[in-house]
Amino acid sequence: MRRDHGGFVTVDIHRDPWGIPRLRAGSARHLAHAQGLAAARDRAWQLEVDHRRLRGTSAAFLGPGAVGWDVLVRRARLAQTARRCFLALDDATRAWVTAYTEGVNAALPQAAREAPEFADTGVTPARWQPWVPLGIWLSAHLLFTGMPGKLWRAEVAHRLGPEAVAWFSGGDVAAAGSNGWLLTGEHTASGAALLAGDPHRYVEDPGCYQQIRLTCPEFDVIGFALPGVPGIPHFGHTGAVAWGITNAMADYQDLYRERLRRGDNGVEALGPDGWRPTEHGVETVEVAGGDPVTVEVIETERGPVLIGGPDDPEAISLRHVPRVTGALGFAALPRLLRARTVADIDRALDAWVEPVNVVLAADTEGGTLHRVAGRVPVRHPDNRQYPVPGWDPRHAWEPNAYEPLGRATVDGLAVMANERGLAAPLGVEFLPGHQHRRIGELLAGASGLTARDMEAVHADTVAGGAGALLEALNRLADLSPEAAGLRKRLNDWDRRMDADSRDATAYAAVRAACVRLLAERPPFTALSDLAAQGITPANGDRPGAACPEALRPWLDLGPRVAFALPTLLTPGTVPGLDPDAVVRAALDEVAAVGDEHPPWGERHRLAAWRALPGAPAFDVGGLSGDADCVLATASVPGVTDLSARGPVARYAWDLARREDSRWIVPLGAHGTADHPHHHDQAPLWRAGRLAPVILDDGRLTHEESIPVGASTAVPRPAVHRRTVEGFGTVTVVPVDPVADLDLIHGWVSDERAAFWGMRDAGREGVLEIYEFLDTLDTHHAYIVHRDGVPVALFQTYDPAADEVGAHYDVQEGDLGVHLLIAPPRGPLRRDLTTGLMPTLVAFVLSDPAVRRVVAEPDTRNTKAVERALRTGLELGPVIQLPHKRAQLAFLTRPEEG
Repeated sequence: MRRDHGGFVTVDIHRDPWGIPRLRAGSARHLAHAQGLAAARDRAWQLEVDHRRLRGTSAAFLGPGAVGWDVLVRRARLAQTARRCFLALDDATRAWVTAYTEGVNAALPQAAREAPEFADTGVTPARWQPWVPLGIWLSAHLLFTGMPGKLWRAEVAHRLGPEAVAWFSGGDVAAAGSNGWLLTGEHTASGAALLAGDPHRYVEDPGCYQQIRLTCPEFDVIGFALPGVPGIPHFGHTGAVAWGITNAMADYQDLYRERLRRGDNGVEALGPDGWRPTEHGVETVEVAGGDPVTVEVIETERGPVLIGGPDDPEAISLRHVPRVTGALGFAALPRLLRARTVADIDRALDAWVEPVNVVLAADTEGGTLHRVAGRVPVRHPDNRQYPVPGWDPRHAWEPNAYEPLGRATVDGLAVMANERGLAAPLGVEFLPGHQHRRIGELLAGASGLTARDMEAVHADTVAGGAGALLEALNRLADLSPEAAGLRKRLNDWDRRMDADSRDATAYAAVRAACVRLLAERPPFTALSDLAAQGITPANGDRPGAACPEALRPWLDLGPRVAFALPTLLTPGTVPGLDPDAVVRAALDEVAAVGDEHPPWGERHRLAAWRALPGAPAFDVGGLSGDADCVLATASVPGVTDLSARGPVARYAWDLARREDSRWIVPLGAHGTADHPHHHDQAPLWRAGRLAPVILDDGRLTHEESIPVGASTAVPRPAVHRRTVEGFGTVTVVPVDPVADLDLIHGWVSDERAAFWGMRDAGREGVLEIYEFLDTLDTHHAYIVHRDGVPVALFQTYDPAADEVGAHYDVQEGDLGVHLLIAPPRGPLRRDLTTGLMPTLVAFVLSDPAVRRVVAEPDTRNTKAVERALRTGLELGPVIQLPHKRAQLAFLTRPEEG
């Protein structure tokens, strides 16, 4: 980093041979700016999609397929929750996050011109507000807990009885599959610890992780960033300490059954103390190629309503810690970057909120850490299992109370793989433990290991769950010759799901047939249409609210049967079911097809998610592995052999020499399909190998040195400036909803602003209002300065796009205005409005399209009415608006000449 003339600081961007960025700056704040800039350069389209998905506006360019998600996040009020959490951050963390978004905004316009998806869709990149990274985090993890599984369990209990819930105990595939392991020095060649792992999620193109190195005088960290979020939250190595996580499978979100009704004052909800008012509004989701969708947004005292409304017998609301407390845990992120020991990691993670994770860490001094991090509220045990009645006080959360978090001592080897373990008291559904056991088998007793040796563990393909099906096959008697031959083939199989294995394909075919045949038999047929039917109310006497489209995969029967297959094939588990008959039928069906099966990799291929419908996907080739392997490239037996979930990153952190560490992602560093680094890591990833972490400056390519202002903020130029003799210089600057929040909130909450109508809005409400205005083309807000001092809030609007327009005859060229004079800082200047008004009129009329200025002050606000008259406006009719009785006043542009 260098300090140049004019107060600018230079940040340096280098790239390694894989295109992975190394960012260097003189402070953590400037480094956060550089990280945001690099994220926008490398992942512009990804950032735009995630930003729009957070706001619930992605269907406007992605089309009808995105409506379900947009509706869900609107109803969940994720954007508002992100604003709340941002405002609750400590000053230092808030400034750090803000610097990141300023970096995004500095680079995104140019990056969007280079990413073809923007031109293909006609999308203009939206400006990032500082709270957006928190919203990206919330959006990415909203369904991470398997919270919708509570809907599944409730429907199973209602249709088959409570005892049937235990039949489907194979874990929640949508949140599972990750691995992590820590080896202490007695197992390694160097005598120092090795930490390795691989998070498993839905694979996206571009990927959900970004390899990066962040360097400043305070720290030097390598790891995986989440594009759109500053720092390295999950997997990092500071040179002195390294950490990794897996999903703890904890349950920390609750669903409440709600009874709602419409009243004279809006929608009410039944709570423990009777009927209570709700927050209620109506929003519109715009849809490319389709009709707009109206969304009723309701929040009860429990939380936002996700399912149903007052016209349904019951609705379902969501309660989760960030919405309740305003805490998201972002203060942990910069602390992780500064960590030097496992004790530092431990202290940083005390601030972690969600998602709840199991953490492994090791440092160069021999310290180790194995703990759970996050916040799980204390509440009734039934809250973890099902949607519970919101009107029953037994299901309320204990105020400010959280469950104790598990810890363990690392004795040579520690493994985490979404299994029951440290987090067992905190959750409901865990993985059966196949990966956990297999990793232990591979590493227990080993010695002389290096980071490169971790590849064999990452890529292990033994199918841990195959034993249950093979045992069922071996219970069968009197088989046909063809079926007996197939059974022998499977018994002789090495149980490896290798891409070139034909036996693996034969096994998968029998397994898929078992799943399909089970789903077609009673009692499971009673669950076959859950996704299409409504959510059953607690009394079950009439159809319930429709399940939102975004939650329907959790109600699909096929995947549930597939991942519970070992349990369902156990004789005596399901009353009245003969599992051996099902297995016999499946074996006969596959045997009848013949013994020629293609290699597993021909059927088991990556189905990465891409935002644009119909966009061509990059084919990485045939995959090894499956859901119950350490290499958990998960298919859904009976549904598809394709893999949508898999290792979205792999890492091996060496605590002896960080430069001997290794890492990989499924595709590459860049998000644009034709970029050289879009998928150059794919061959290694597919083969189960890792790329070297490159720290040697001699192998890095200098990309650019960028001057950044001391504030890191993108300047806001004045849109109008005028010097008034004897008064001063008046400038009009667009409002920045976050940067100007304290100023605006102070003004609108002052007693003198009673007619502005926002005295009770609170900081969060004010931020939401002005951010909404910032998204509109028809409404604009400005701060007016006199000689550099802010003195007024000025707003303009198109009356045809405002409720005012419904109460008078709007003419072409009409522009509405609002003016709020700031509370005086000292003695009241009588000439203030006299000096301001000519400048504001000149500003409005500088647009030749404006033919007439329209004002509509409250009739009780005599000062505003008098000010309008002094400025030359002529009074019009009095109109009744929903919130006031308004006096219309007009100023027509003078005729030229």
